[in-house]
Amino acid sequence: MSNTEKKSSLELFRLRRTINELATKEGSHTELITIYVPPDKQISDALNLLRNEYGTASNIKSNVTRKNVLDAITKAQQKLKLFKDPGEKGIVIFTGALLQPGGGPGTERMESYVIVPPEPIRIFLYRCDSRFHTEHLQEMLREKEAYGILLVDANNATVATLQGKHLNIVMQMHSGVTGKTRAGGQSARRYERLREMQLTEYYNRVAGHANDVFLPMDNLKGIILGGPGPTKYDFQKGAFLNYQLQSKILDVVDTAYVEEQGVKEVVEKAPEIMKKVRYIEEKQLMQKFLYEVGHDSGFITYGEAEVRRLMNNGAVRTVLLSEELDLFRVTVKCGACGFEEQHTVKGKDMQAFEQGLAGKVCGGCQAPSYTISDKKDIVDDIAELSQLTNCEVEVISTETEEGQMLKNAFGGIAAFLRFKIQ
Repeated sequence: MSNTEKKSSLELFRLRRTINELATKEGSHTELITIYVPPDKQISDALNLLRNEYGTASNIKSNVTRKNVLDAITKAQQKLKLFKDPGEKGIVIFTGALLQPGGGPGTERMESYVIVPPEPIRIFLYRCDSRFHTEHLQEMLREKEAYGILLVDANNATVATLQGKHLNIVMQMHSGVTGKTRAGGQSARRYERLREMQLTEYYNRVAGHANDVFLPMDNLKGIILGGPGPTKYDFQKGAFLNYQLQSKILDVVDTAYVEEQGVKEVVEKAPEIMKKVRYIEEKQLMQKFLYEVGHDSGFITYGEAEVRRLMNNGAVRTVLLSEELDLFRVTVKCGACGFEEQHTVKGKDMQAFEQGLAGKVCGGCQAPSYTISDKKDIVDDIAELSQLTNCEVEVISTETEEGQMLKNAFGGIAAFLRFKIQ
């Protein structure tokens, strides 16, 4: 199992979200600091590098830019000193004076971020730029483990790839091989020999296309061969694929179809082979959930309010959250008496919600003095609650039909329960 796979779906979701946010941040000038420290470097090496850069930055002519760069380097040094060594994967630090949303020059605020990468970094990098250099981390987060799917029968063939959650049908082809029924006037033996020649040519053509698709894939873990009838076994025994791919055939499975439906059959029939592919894991989770829904078992629930209630009662075993949730958990507090309320607000409605607080009276003392005291992404809020109630969190993408159903039919929040609820 790779380092990326060892992280939970929640950890990867949070890391991916943080890196994507960092990638959009900007500074007024070239005053944002990025430093990558790999495992084979000492913290002292990075500190020495920053010390030298501090000396260089002291010569910057602009007073504002010079101050911001020096402050950013100092902040990076402070963060590095918290570590004895870079650890097994290394450390990435981002610091700088960042423009605030809706503001221009003069609204900058010093911010700093420390990231432990999902796998060991191999570069020792320092950059001072108007943006943070996140591309190396983003590359690590791309789904690397991939499978090839090859379906073949005497009439058609399909080449597809499954990488993480992404199922891609690359090409489909027709054989042009004549049927088994002998044409009139030809001897059975001669006809069969001609048909075998046609099949061999067809197998070579299929293998050629498969070689073109699969060989360039550095992250190809294996190939699933499928199709109806015995043709797929003849193809396998004939070793038509490149020898590097032939050795990567993980399993041969029966399917009723060779086209797109057959590819989906392979995905359904080979979970034990591809069980570490997130696409399969998500489908299995959601299919189990939908099964419980269909049988009205009492072991599932959905909807934010009900999931929260049962989490607080200790009844929830696993929470399912759509990664497309655009919700925030907002805490408002009365400045007069300290009374608090919590609300779940859609991201697109946040501005209207904040404006509505101006005239809203307190539920405790009736004074119109509400202000927002806390705002969290709903995923983070429920994740914190899950730690208190000892349950797991799975973040589900919308790239499967089941994932879309979680978002659209169940509000993006659902749960498996520890015991039956009447």
